[in-house]
Amino acid sequence: MNFFQDFLQTLYDTFIVKDRWRYLTDGLLTTLEITFFAVILGMALGFLIAIVRATHDKTGKLKFLNAISKIYLTVIRGTPVVVQLLIIYFVIFGSVNIDKTFVAVLAFGLNSAAYVAEIVRSGIMSIDKGQFEAGMSLGMNYPRTMLFIILPQAFKNVLPALANEFIVLLKETSVSGYIALADLTKGGDIIRSDTYEAFLPLIAVALIYLIMVMILSWLVTKLERRLAKSDRG
Repeated sequence: MNFFQDFLQTLYDTFIVKDRWRYLTDGLLTTLEITFFAVILGMALGFLIAIVRATHDKTGKLKFLNAISKIYLTVIRGTPVVVQLLIIYFVIFGSVNIDKTFVAVLAFGLNSAAYVAEIVRSGIMSIDKGQFEAGMSLGMNYPRTMLFIILPQAFKNVLPALANEFIVLLKETSVSGYIALADLTKGGDIIRSDTYEAFLPLIAVALIYLIMVMILSWLVTKLERRLAKSDRG
């Protein structure tokens, strides 16, 4: 009984006193904001890079842009995202008073774009070359064939992989605290430093991430089943 009372008291002191629970809710909103806009940036840039690389692989054109894309992919995929975040904040924008959320969106979006690009490129390369020939036979040039015939099929094929990449992105935003951004993980750390109680705030943060990932994973599973069903149909 005393253990239960002590636990409730610790729970009260950790989250209720001074409305400390707000650190978690406000941090969660920041995490979701960063993830949402980073996904948009990652998708846009990733698709562009994928098209450049796939076009070079299939036609031999865009050699300069393909070389730039390969350098970008090598650097981004070969260095930790937290180092990229620190470089963007402390080096690139070190002398500028800039919004930390924007920096986080930029860092995570640029990082995600590298992985999105390779996922989408693999989807484009998996489309039979007869689809390109079919587009050409309909009087469509290469860009229109890519846009209206190839990309929709490639996107459908790689959609589950893209969804899983976004789940990874959500978890990666937990390092935003390195630039003193009050995201979900940082919110839990603030509570820990205020109360000297590590277990409850960190477990709460872990559970919130786990719930979000489980929900997203469930949605990805439903998506995969729906796509599989439409393919059979």
